[in-house]
Amino acid sequence: MQVTEGKAKITVNDGIFYNSKMKRLRDISVALLKSLDMKNPKVLDATAATGIRGIRYALECKCKNVTLIDANPKAVANIKSNLRKNKLRLNAKWESVQRFVNDEKEKFDVIDLDPFGTPVPFIYDLMKVSKDGTIFMITATDTATLCGAQKKACVRLYAAKPLNNEQCHEVGVRILISYIAKLAAQFNYGIEPVLAVAELHYMRVFLRLKHGADYAVESVRKCGMGMYCNKMHEFYLSENAFDNLRLSFKHNCGSDEIFGPLWLGNLYDKKVTGKMLKIAQENEERELIELIDNEYDTPLFYSTDKITEMLGIGSVSKSKVLNALNKNRIATNTQFERNGIKTDAKEKQVEHAVKLAR
Repeated sequence: MQVTEGKAKITVNDGIFYNSKMKRLRDISVALLKSLDMKNPKVLDATAATGIRGIRYALECKCKNVTLIDANPKAVANIKSNLRKNKLRLNAKWESVQRFVNDEKEKFDVIDLDPFGTPVPFIYDLMKVSKDGTIFMITATDTATLCGAQKKACVRLYAAKPLNNEQCHEVGVRILISYIAKLAAQFNYGIEPVLAVAELHYMRVFLRLKHGADYAVESVRKCGMGMYCNKMHEFYLSENAFDNLRLSFKHNCGSDEIFGPLWLGNLYDKKVTGKMLKIAQENEERELIELIDNEYDTPLFYSTDKITEMLGIGSVSKSKVLNALNKNRIATNTQFERNGIKTDAKEKQVEHAVKLAR
């Protein structure tokens, strides 16, 4: 199969994985890397498959130092063919992540990990080839696990309890970031989220590593627990990782569900998303980046659907609810739910705005 994506032209050989539905995410990854203004970064595409991501970084972000690895020898043959097709001289290796990091002596400025399923088996090892300032781009396609359809798997892989309701995608993203933060701390790194995206069957987080014990402790402190009331659709969050027990005294109606640990800090670097908006080329790509750039960056949201259901009233216009809230509070759309509202208002204030919007 012949594919043209961005500036890259590749051949997808039989048996080598290529997902055309992930094109928008690769467009976003290219825009993000461009927006960081890094000078000839050393890039690792750790699960390269056809090589499409590494090739696009070389062609569109002018990254001259890109290493592409894959544990499948047929994939590496496909990568080398695609490098020749695009007239690129990049380093392609037939190696597993584990073997590669133990042999590699240099550190990388950018590490892209897009495996099939969970990224958990690879993250610890990739920390070994990281350094202060490294940008981690990590994809998880085990959304059934992170979104609570397979709760035991989430406990086993991420040591966390997920939610299986309208909050599941954002909670899943925050569980993934919390997991990475705690692993990074073992290597004396803190993390700074730059961007997080959740749609279709995947979640992808973009993080900056910051070396130092103080940064590591600060990041771990931003991981905590949450409690969700399935009856009232209210949520409560602990202030930090050391404040978990106080949750049990806040709400007790018999419909409460504890979840986490999850990341309680920001998900976006708005300076970066602002630059990405200027770089973004296609409408679909711009639409998502603009939504994120305008999103109020706070944990979790309120669903107008759930609130109207609880109140026993018909559906309302979300734009009217936003208008009512924005008279006195901050309220925006969110990428995580079509009828979700991110706001600094309390649940009762949101309920009042919903009633006004009828």
